[in-house]
Amino acid sequence: MKTSSSFRTFLLAVAVPVFAAAIPILFLALVSWSDLMRKPQKPFTVWERTLIEQSDSVMYVCVVTDLKDSLDLRTACRDLTDEEIGSELYATLAAKLLATVQSPQQGGVGIAAPQVGLAIRVAAIQRLDQPGEPFVVYPNIRVLEHLGDTVRGPEGCLSIPGKRGIVPRSEGVVIGWTDPETLEPRTEELHGYVAIIFQHETDHLDGILYTDRAESVSDDPDWDAERAPYAMQGAYVKPAWRCSR
Repeated sequence: MKTSSSFRTFLLAVAVPVFAAAIPILFLALVSWSDLMRKPQKPFTVWERTLIEQSDSVMYVCVVTDLKDSLDLRTACRDLTDEEIGSELYATLAAKLLATVQSPQQGGVGIAAPQVGLAIRVAAIQRLDQPGEPFVVYPNIRVLEHLGDTVRGPEGCLSIPGKRGIVPRSEGVVIGWTDPETLEPRTEELHGYVAIIFQHETDHLDGILYTDRAESVSDDPDWDAERAPYAMQGAYVKPAWRCSR
């Protein structure tokens, strides 16, 4: 198809200025996109932020008798970034984990993030070996080394209602975690019952439950009686907003 000379003149008169004007706009758009891609992403996923922010101070604890909870409990956890550990949202999560595990309706010696529905590597553990037996929150906690003989003892779990088991564990461990104040790696050697607690909670972070290791599991006759007053108040009911996920 041929094009007339007048039409070519029209194209040159209109198209060239338009194209020239568009070049700076395209350049700015590319620069803006490049800057956006270089900016650090917001800490935590949307669901993690939602769960941490919307949960009550005493969080709902996942149980194996709920299908969705059971899947959460079997999910291996990711490490937290330094940015996440230093964030206000992490401080909120740490406070809620402490409030949950120490609440009268739970009354545990440890709780891991998967037990509240979060696949992140953090746990709150009672240091029964320290003066005052304080609870401490450990980001990126893991067992680095198993020490000593294998010992067998009873264990229960907030996420496995009404059961107890006899579980073989190492008598001692070396643990590693990220110091939330300095963001530096730390290690510590532990022995005795507190070492058992750390093994139980770090198993949670790898999607492992004590029943996977137990030599025997039986009913806990005291479980229902201890929790009956709180159950009547709805303390163990899963929030509706969590069911819609």
